[in-house]
Amino acid sequence: MSPDNKTLGERLRTMDWNEVEHSLSELGYAKTRALLTADECDKLAALYGDDTLFRSTIEMERYRFGVGEYRYFRYPLPPLVSEFRTHAYSYLAPIANRWAEALKRSVQFPRSLRDFLGACHERQQTRPTPLLLRYATGGYNCLHQDIYGDIAFPLQLACFLSRPEVDYGGGAFLLVEQRPRNQSRGEAIVPGQGEMVVFPNSWRPVPGRRGYYRVTMRHGTSRLTWGSRYTLGIIFHDAK
Repeated sequence: MSPDNKTLGERLRTMDWNEVEHSLSELGYAKTRALLTADECDKLAALYGDDTLFRSTIEMERYRFGVGEYRYFRYPLPPLVSEFRTHAYSYLAPIANRWAEALKRSVQFPRSLRDFLGACHERQQTRPTPLLLRYATGGYNCLHQDIYGDIAFPLQLACFLSRPEVDYGGGAFLLVEQRPRNQSRGEAIVPGQGEMVVFPNSWRPVPGRRGYYRVTMRHGTSRLTWGSRYTLGIIFHDAK
């Protein structure tokens, strides 16, 4: 519970999701107030050392993804991670459907995460994708997209578990947008502990002279100059 005795689901419900959608449209991302308490952040970061909770561990340097490490949770997800994923999806699905409509795509995302994951599992995408990321001094993550199969939800989120300028320096969250026939545009975001960033998984709609068109998005992390940083990543589609 937070100090005001609200569950995470209640905290998400009281957010201004219209403002989230507006920020996504204007900036390509939305940064929220702190949704997790310091205690919740510390407890989530502490899960990193429990091997029983994870299905796989990725050493970024080995695959030239960057320098650092991340671990994918196995099912069943820890309660707080499951609650975050389930409730956040229900508010983001209508936005995802409006994005699809703007681009005249026939896809329709179900309102509930359970139904969406059912569609993933029918396409053999059955492995959970929520993850914990850990960076130490010198760590970074190359620009990338998190697509694991034929079905991909167009939005995802990151919740920052460490304190900038207290636990680490550098390590900004990066977003890069590539519009057709234009130079790339970048954003560097440094959220506080417990704050969430909602961002496109791989694309977003942008209005043009002839209606909306699709632009490519990638995300990553700049180099940590000192300390260590933990991040909870919530991806809504499962992986093959």
